[in-house]
Parts: sequence; C-alpha cells; structure tokens
Amino acid sequence: MAKVPFTAGRVAGFKCPPDKKQAFLWDATSPGLGLRATPNGAPAYVFQGAYQDKYIRVTIGSPAVWSIPQAQAKARELARLIDEGTDPRTPKRDALAAAKAQEQERVAQVAQAARESLTVGAVWPLYLENGKPKRRDAWKPRYRADLEAMAAPGGEPKKRGQGITRPGPLYPLLALPLAAINEDALKSWHDREAIAGKHQAARALMMFRGFLRWCAGRPEYRGLTDRDAGKAAAIVENLPSTTRRTDALEAAQVPGWWAGVEQLNNRTASAYLRALLLTGARREELAALTWANVDFQWRKLTIADKVDSTRTIPLTPYLAQLLATLPRVGPFVFASTGKAGRITDARASHAQALQHAGIEHLTFHGLRRSFSLLGEASGAPAGAIAQVMGHKPSATAEGYRPRSVDALRPFLAQIEAHILALAGVQFVPQAEPGKLKVVTA
Repeated sequence: MAKVPFTAGRVAGFKCPPDKKQAFLWDATSPGLGLRATPNGAPAYVFQGAYQDKYIRVTIGSPAVWSIPQAQAKARELARLIDEGTDPRTPKRDALAAAKAQEQERVAQVAQAARESLTVGAVWPLYLENGKPKRRDAWKPRYRADLEAMAAPGGEPKKRGQGITRPGPLYPLLALPLAAINEDALKSWHDREAIAGKHQAARALMMFRGFLRWCAGRPEYRGLTDRDAGKAAAIVENLPSTTRRTDALEAAQVPGWWAGVEQLNNRTASAYLRALLLTGARREELAALTWANVDFQWRKLTIADKVDSTRTIPLTPYLAQLLATLPRVGPFVFASTGKAGRITDARASHAQALQHAGIEHLTFHGLRRSFSLLGEASGAPAGAIAQVMGHKPSATAEGYRPRSVDALRPFLAQIEAHILALAGVQFVPQAEPGKLKVVTA
C-alpha cells in the first residue's frame, strides 16, 4: 500500500473513484492510520492492524471532527493495544454498549416514573369502559351510573333542595397515583369519608376493590396495583355491619298501607307503589316499564331483569285496570316531567303513605319482600313466586320448574286476589280497562 504523509490538503482532496466501492489513503507518519472514502459517503479516518494473525480495521472518525495529529495519536494508541495483546475494537465496542445500556436505563427510568405517576383518575374511565362485574358480560346501567356518581367531582346544582352537590366518595382517590394506593392510603381515605356517611363509604370501598381487582388482572397495571389494599384488617374491622334487612308488610299492615298509597295526590306514584307490591318487581325494573312492553290484549308485562335481560310475567286483572288509568304522555308507563321522563324517586310519596298507615319503616325492597311473603301466604308455589320476582333459579321446596306465562297466570292472580282481600279492596275483574271499579271497605 502506497503511503504519503498526511497533510490538510491531501486529506481534504482525497476522493473515491466512481468505479470503485471504496478507496484508501495511508499515512506514512503513523503506521496503520488511513483515510477511507466511498463514492457517496463522507471520508473517515481508520486504523488497520494485525491482531492474532488477522487484519482488523477500526473506524476512528471524520476528518471534520478529528485533526490529523489527533487521528495519528489515536492510531498509535490502538497500535499499543495490539502490542499489549488487546483487541483494539473492544474499547469502542464496550463504550458503545455502555452508552446503549445507559440510554436504555434512562428510557426505562422515564417509563417507570411515568408508570408510577399514573393516577387512578387516568385509569378509572378505562375501568368503566372495559371492566365488568363477576360472572356478567357488562355493567348493569344502574350500577354503571352508581360508579360514575361515586367518582363525580360534585359542584353541580342539587336536583332537590338548595346548594351544590358534594364530590363522590371515590373522587379524592382519583388524584392519587395508582402505585400509591396501599393499606395506609385507603384507610386514611375511608376514615375521612366515613365521617360523612359510613355506609356510603363502605359501599364506595367495595366498588374500589372491584377496580383494584381489574387493575391487578391487566399486565400494564399489575405491577402498580396492591390488589389486597382494601382488605386490610385495619379497614375491614371498622366497616359497618351488614345486617340483612328483613322489613316487610305484615298482613295486618296491608290495609293501612294500601289506603295511604291510594290517598296520595301523585297518582303516578300511587300506581307505581301498588304495582311494586303486586308484582314483586325491583324498583328500577318497574320504573323503566314502557307502554310498548305492556300487552293488554294477551295480558303480559315484559320488564327489565337483573339476572337476564328481560322477563315476562302475567298482567293480572287489577294491575291491568290500574295501568290503564294512567295517562300516556310518553314512552314510560310511570311517566314524569323530570329529565328522565319517568318516575325516579318515589321515597317522598312512600313516606307519606307510611305516615298515614302508622308504619315506621318500610323500604322499596321491603315491598318486594312483602310480595314473596304474601305470595306464600296465598298458597302460591315457591317456584312460581321466584320466577315472577326474577330470582335466579335455585333449589326451592318444590324444586325449581320454569313455567310459561300462562302457567304463571293463575298463581299471580291468586297472589293479587289475596293482597286485595287483605287491603279490603272489592274488585270487579270484568270491568273494561280504564274503568277501574273498586270498593274499599
């Protein structure tokens, strides 16, 4: 290989012939130092030497960055490494690997910091969109609405009364990093919320446990989630007792309750409360009943169901007459002028009826429980009562046997007749719909 002393002019003027893939210019002053050029690429200083009986080449750098003396000094340094028995490619390779590892570590740290700063509020909407309860495909609309209300920021005008709404119990947790949700954080939050309402705080905690289970089940959040944080003894031992409610109408209370409901000025609420007792339906199921799902011809009701999407039950004679008296001012049977277009809260009306009857306490679910108990007292089979109420099929005293609507009809009519008899209502089943004829004793 021809060698020439490197000068600034020779280095700057060196070009690769267009008919060659690469060309070299070697320095006569520093053994192993060369300048490599390609037709299209920028030239670069290189070092070439024999290591373990093989020629190796190491790129030093661009002449725009390295001066000739610097390149010569680097070539002598690489020659010394070979003389010491070291592969001159190793330091550069190690430096590149170290730089790459350092960059990867930096990226990982940035990613970890971003993950650790991920807030509950950033993940909560994804939970509402993609989460689901146990053994179900999707949220029920009412539970989804409760989840949203629990995390609402508040500050909205109250629908009833003066002032604005307070934040939902879960709202303070939304600002916390998901990785910071541990036993101490949840206990501190729960203790504060329990001051405003211990039962509401307990329900919020149960909902948040579901959120933690969902996060723990997803790879992207699993490392940030303490799934058992809400089950810590320090929290659980302070939860209010979950005593099962047993409120229901006694047979002797039916006349007073019925009379109190009949005397309500709100006729829609009056019909709604009586329909709850006569069908055993859940309050939201019946409130959402539409005229399209009332079949007066074949005497059937199709209502939303908690277990299945809908269930169809017989439309009994008195209930048919009662519904026919309601005005048709929209799609809902129990219509309202409110935003929902249907009855949403009949607690005030029910409280008036209870006060009239001298009954201290009875929940809407107590009416559902009353239907079951009064149904048993009427002699209706337990399986028929369960099917009308929409209970999940289970082993009952008679063994659960699904019945057709027509097969259920005599049993539901039997229950209705028993309740009307207790209420002292004399009913004429043959009256035309819309012309309710009852005589209250």
